[in-house]
Amino acid sequence: MLKLQSIVAGSLLLLLSLTTIRLQAVNIIPQPSEVKTASGTFTLSGATAIVAGKSTKEAQQLQQALQEAAGLDLALRPSAKSNFIRLSLNEKLKKELGTEGYLLNVQPGSITITAPTSTGIFYGIQSLRQLVKANGNTYTIDAVSIKDKPRFGWRAFLLDEGRYFKGAAAVKQLLDEMALLKMNTFQWHLTEDQGWRIEIKKYPLLTKVGGRRDSTQIGSWKGAITFDGKPHEGFYTQEQIKDIIAYAAERHITIVPEIEMPGHSAAAIAAYPWLGTNKQPITVPTKFGVQYDVFNVSDPKVVAFLQDVLQEVIDLFPTSKVIHIGGDEVKYDQWKADAGVQAYMKQHNLATPADLQIAFTNNISNYLAGKNRRMMGWNEIMGAKLHEYNDEMKDGAKEKLAQGTVVQFWKGDLKLITDAVSKGYDVVNSYHSMTYLDYDYKSISLEKAYSFDPIPEGLDPKYHAKILGSGCQMWGEWIPDVAAMNRMVYPRLAAYAEDAWTLPANKNFSNFRTALAYFYDRWHKEGIVAHQ
Repeated sequence: MLKLQSIVAGSLLLLLSLTTIRLQAVNIIPQPSEVKTASGTFTLSGATAIVAGKSTKEAQQLQQALQEAAGLDLALRPSAKSNFIRLSLNEKLKKELGTEGYLLNVQPGSITITAPTSTGIFYGIQSLRQLVKANGNTYTIDAVSIKDKPRFGWRAFLLDEGRYFKGAAAVKQLLDEMALLKMNTFQWHLTEDQGWRIEIKKYPLLTKVGGRRDSTQIGSWKGAITFDGKPHEGFYTQEQIKDIIAYAAERHITIVPEIEMPGHSAAAIAAYPWLGTNKQPITVPTKFGVQYDVFNVSDPKVVAFLQDVLQEVIDLFPTSKVIHIGGDEVKYDQWKADAGVQAYMKQHNLATPADLQIAFTNNISNYLAGKNRRMMGWNEIMGAKLHEYNDEMKDGAKEKLAQGTVVQFWKGDLKLITDAVSKGYDVVNSYHSMTYLDYDYKSISLEKAYSFDPIPEGLDPKYHAKILGSGCQMWGEWIPDVAAMNRMVYPRLAAYAEDAWTLPANKNFSNFRTALAYFYDRWHKEGIVAHQ
């Protein structure tokens, strides 16, 4: 009897081992939660039907994807007995799968994608697309059963267009690749010292003046400072932005607009000098780095301007429940030198410029909350000292950041994350040394990008739910064109997608590299030259 029990136990261990191997060997990025392989294959052909159910839009997207990938024109039908791909909504699965999970079942005679929401159906389709194998003109999918849902609800990519304007075609291509990788948040950095890229109808000079600079610093952060001597300009009209928002929504991506304040604001001040402290005309900066000019947040007229801008942004992004206000890298020199700012601080019992920034930020937070929006900002907004040029912050600010704020962590000791979550703030982890796509591959290799865990080591499990997810950031200082951008983004974007979706126990870098073959082939066909 004992011998029989040992054999059974050994068989179970072997079965579990094989299951684990099979799970990790499935060529899907991001790797799913649970996978069970089976024998047999499903063969795609012109006779295969797509049974849409209530998921007509997603069915049409699947139809188009298979036409582009395999040249097959699959019909949409109300029903079919065999040789079909069925999309099935089942709201009762929400408790088990959340709002983005799905079930994918491939059998020799049929394929079924079941999910509680249209987003889950869409993500099931993205997994299915990666499973299609081509052998000449024959397209097959191995039998498999997948149960999948994301680890985090915030899976973001940031594009900085303040430094270099990229244009709608580049943005839409990025959204396409994000969608295939199940990334759901596009953080759009639209204003900077070096350029204002979003049309604000009440203040047309923001784009007419702020959307153009006479030259641009070139090279890198190291070495001599040189300029290209070429004008650079560009911005999005509100109609163009609406089109991109709709394009993203079709791919189940929410756009979070980022409008920088009170720093990184020189382009706006160049357009309207009264926004600054000394009211003097300046030009849009051509040099990168932290600039001197910042908004005069003690002036009610400036605060009214920012609220006007935010109102147009809110109206333009109706589904964006989070509005990012930047808040990073504010040099306090002008505030310290201005008598009016100093008088305002004394009147309001604000001990340091850092306290002034938090008070201003809270004012903006209250304004956004009144519009049913949450404010988000880089972790400087909590008042800790992160930069050598702000010595007066060594003891931190006394003012407290408004509750409900989403803190995007990018710099400083990782203990600052613990500080934020223990005070009740939600955090998006975008730690620069792990997630900045402008860093070269020597600084952040593909393997290092893949190793990133949004939950920092040692964080008390009771705070894990306060980590909303992660972001990877394509900052644009030294990225003048789309080709340069693509080399930095791909293939690391796929690594960050898996970091945010897949449970650590299911991650395996070797298998991830194998699964990348599908994407390298796709990127080549799309004209994307990825880093090898």
